[in-house]
Amino acid sequence: MEFVLELSCTAPLEAVDAVLPDHVAWLDDLYERGGVPGSGRKEPRDGGMIVAVAEDRARIEAIAAGDPFVRAGVCAYRVTEFVATKTAPALAPYQETLA
Repeated sequence: MEFVLELSCTAPLEAVDAVLPDHVAWLDDLYERGGVPGSGRKEPRDGGMIVAVAEDRARIEAIAAGDPFVRAGVCAYRVTEFVATKTAPALAPYQETLA
């Protein structure tokens, strides 16, 4: 299952920036384990986006809860599940067929 995780800042950027190194390390770990084909900050800089793949929404919710931004109370997630019926060739392993 594919998900878009939209991260929104709930504190001033100075507070977010204080936790940014831990958030980047957390993201690096997600990339190493697989299942995250892309991420980045939003413009204007009021949060970020992560595209993720997991077996179910509960797993994604647990991943989001482990983000240092969330644990520090400086950001919150909105999780949207979607079906990737069309993908770029590099993302073909994530493509799904509607039933």
